[in-house]
Amino acid sequence: MLRTEERQRLARERREEREKQHAAKETQILEKERKAKLQYEKQLEERQRKLKEMKQKEEQRRAAVEEKRKQKIEEEKERYEAVLHRTLERSQRLETRQKRWSWGGSGTPDSEGKTASKRSPSTANLKQAEAAVSKCLSSSAALLNASDRTRRYQLSPLDSSVISRLLAPTQASLARSKSAATLSAD
Repeated sequence: MLRTEERQRLARERREEREKQHAAKETQILEKERKAKLQYEKQLEERQRKLKEMKQKEEQRRAAVEEKRKQKIEEEKERYEAVLHRTLERSQRLETRQKRWSWGGSGTPDSEGKTASKRSPSTANLKQAEAAVSKCLSSSAALLNASDRTRRYQLSPLDSSVISRLLAPTQASLARSKSAATLSAD
């Protein structure tokens, strides 16, 4: 009987020891799971924070690029307007010169030879002025067209239409200048 009691006691002690070990293992497993979960949440938060920062930087960069683009367009508009203004001034000066030259001389038949001789240097000057204006306008138009071709993909349709409207009077004034020069030369 003593032996049986001793065996039962030893078996009970072993069982209790196994249960303690099992409980300790479970506690360790739960602790590991908790730590892993915390680490995963930290990593997730860090990723979200980095993504948010990247989005903000990208938005700032886009805004800066857009602002730069708007400034360039504004500067180009101002430059085109200045070129247009100068061109119009030149053509008006040329038109006033042409009017002055066409008024010279009396209209009588006996002084016709004198008038023609007076007008021939003026006509030569007019042709020189026309050539200079034409050269200036064509070079500025070539510059505008070249710069327009390089920037065509950057400009919005609205900006393109504004620029083409700004360029149209330049070409029209050039045509007027040429026709006025032709008329006065005749």
